[in-house]
Amino acid sequence: MTDFLVIGGGIAGLSAAARLSAHASVTVLEREPVTGYHASGRSAALIEENYGAPSVQALNRASMPYLRDAHGGYLSQRGLMILGQPDERAAFEKDAETMGVTPIPVADALAMVPILDPAKTAFAGYHHDAFDIDTDRLMQDFSRELRRNGGTVICDAKVSEITQTAEGWRVIAGGETYASERLVNAAGAWADIIAEMAGIMPLEITPYRRSMARIPMPGVGDIGTWPMFFGVNETWYAKPDAGALLVSPADEDRVPPQDAWPEDMVLAEGLAKYENMVTVPVQRLLSSWAGLRSFAPDRTLVLGPEPSNDSFIWSAGQGGYGMQTAAAASQLMADLAFGHTSELDGDTITALRPDRLRG
Repeated sequence: MTDFLVIGGGIAGLSAAARLSAHASVTVLEREPVTGYHASGRSAALIEENYGAPSVQALNRASMPYLRDAHGGYLSQRGLMILGQPDERAAFEKDAETMGVTPIPVADALAMVPILDPAKTAFAGYHHDAFDIDTDRLMQDFSRELRRNGGTVICDAKVSEITQTAEGWRVIAGGETYASERLVNAAGAWADIIAEMAGIMPLEITPYRRSMARIPMPGVGDIGTWPMFFGVNETWYAKPDAGALLVSPADEDRVPPQDAWPEDMVLAEGLAKYENMVTVPVQRLLSSWAGLRSFAPDRTLVLGPEPSNDSFIWSAGQGGYGMQTAAAASQLMADLAFGHTSELDGDTITALRPDRLRG
């Protein structure tokens, strides 16, 4: 028997397991052949501190020291730009205020991203302090920390049964039986399913599909210094990636938990919105994929013990913020699990605990 079984081997589960393993024995159960297969492996891999609800922003800020300094740091400067067309002034100004970007001359925007169409680009805002995250190394390092502390990751371990016992929990996964005193639900899109299997009332954690296309470099020199750039109301975005360009329709379609794939029409509509703002058309796709962003009803994370059963611990509802919040979110989850004092303020902790969703 271990102290904790963590269900889910994405960034939420690996970071939670690493934090817990400093004080307890931990085993991670991952349903897929590899960790980070679903949402974590399909992340846009950016941190912008002003992105998300207030509690998410607090986690972003608290995660920055770890992302900047731990293990040599995981960040590289990217920058973020919001763009508006002539009839989008009000929407642009609202986005600029929400995201904390500074309006800049259109000429400066064209200098940073020379494929922008000057006839369509009427407004631009820029924020320097947005950073790419080395997501692969981040997950690997949390896994190393877990193993260094004696923890284990078991893949191909799809959970089929969960039973509460006098000693804790018995979980059947991948045909094997595991026992632990406490259970951590870091199952991403499957979080409510795991809760129901454990006899816990679900929290309406809902998965939404987000699609992505990778297109060839537009042929205008090195795009590596370009910022990530958005249409207003986040109707599309684009981001340099290893010599190519990622383009997303920023879709948010509710779907069941699944190995997500992009809908051709949704992807085509997003690419058309991107093309409408640039002078270089999309000739072909290098690849395309989709991931699931899973949200609680109030669109902020759910961290900490279940009020009705404190041996069941939530680390769910990461939405699109899992990578950028992982360092602080996992620490808070562990602090709440062990009864330690958190460095986060009380209002933020209250906004993140599952208690808020239980009436």
